[in-house]
Amino acid sequence: MHNGAGPGNPLTGPAPSDQPVLSEQQVRPDTTRRICSYNLEDVLRVLFSSRMLAFHALVLLIIPSFIWLGFWQLGRWEDKAAAADRQQANMAAEPVPVDDLTSPGADVDPKDRWRRVTATGTYDSEHELLVRNRDGSQGVGLHVLTPLVTEDGRGLLVNRGWVEQPPTATSEPDVPPAPAGEVTVTGRLHYSETAQNTGIRDRGGLPEGQIMIVEVDAISEDLPYPVYGGFVELTDQEPSSDPAPERVAAPETDTGLNLSYAVQWWVFTVIAVGGWVFLVRRELMDAGVIGTRPGGGSATPRAGGPDSGADPGSPSAPGGDPRPHARV
Repeated sequence: MHNGAGPGNPLTGPAPSDQPVLSEQQVRPDTTRRICSYNLEDVLRVLFSSRMLAFHALVLLIIPSFIWLGFWQLGRWEDKAAAADRQQANMAAEPVPVDDLTSPGADVDPKDRWRRVTATGTYDSEHELLVRNRDGSQGVGLHVLTPLVTEDGRGLLVNRGWVEQPPTATSEPDVPPAPAGEVTVTGRLHYSETAQNTGIRDRGGLPEGQIMIVEVDAISEDLPYPVYGGFVELTDQEPSSDPAPERVAAPETDTGLNLSYAVQWWVFTVIAVGGWVFLVRRELMDAGVIGTRPGGGSATPRAGGPDSGADPGSPSAPGGDPRPHARV
């Protein structure tokens, strides 16, 4: 009786092979190393193409620049904040004699700006000057600058306050006269004005007795006595006078927008890094080096695909024989 072990028995199927049956891991070659190597080579080829190298160079240029600009703006904000704190502290300090902070021929130390000083003397109305284009409560007008001659014969330039601009350039402004006799003044000390520290251009052709900036050295050349460096914004006067020019208001402390500018530059840095990552990924996808599954994951070779190394006849291969292999 035929035992069905022959190769041609149609009832029992193919005869079992004398070779041992291999497992799926043994049948499928290990392609992981080959695929990773292939993908890495493609990634490097795309990332180091001439176009991408130019893009990398641009990113390497702008990112440090944005970071530096942020710290530069932060430094400016810190400087302004320190100046504002010093301004507030100086204005809150007790008044001191003007001789403690300045003298004839010497300018005021910037650290002493806004300090309150006192002086006693008489106004020299004959050498009074008007400073043009100065702001007041009613718009642009003039500041009234009157020398105060102290008891020892020195002159201190005192900004007595603001008056309205005359209706025409040839009209005389209405300036309240300085009080006669001895007065004691208290005011905020300022260093001499220049075109550099004010941004105001000192132009000629002004009416007599009018100036654009309080440049102490130039003013002192026309005065018959030595003049203290800097000038004073009047805040108090004894005895007081009425009428009088409008007192110059204390400035508001302003640190500016530099801190927000610093944050903006750093936000631009983050955007630049994110844009670089996005464009690099898109470049790799366009080159077919990477892709995405319908569910969003990275595409990898499927089992039984052309790169999987699976035996078409194995159960895991599409169209393969689903029946298990016979074992000897």
